[in-house]
Amino acid sequence: MSVTLIFKIAAVGILVSVLSQVLKYSGREEQAFLTSLAGLLLVLFWIIPYVYELFEMMQELFTL
Repeated sequence: MSVTLIFKIAAVGILVSVLSQVLKYSGREEQAFLTSLAGLLLVLFWIIPYVYELFEMMQELFTL
């Protein structure tokens, strides 16, 4: 896992947090929720290949 991925996740977290707070205070709770959901899905799509690689490594370890 590279350090740039961690920085990307942190940047998305900060951006989503700020956007969510702005939308909540302006009375748009639905858009705030969708923004949070979109940020979560984006980060999950970035992490899925690493989780898949981890499971493959675990499978190779226990099938020997």
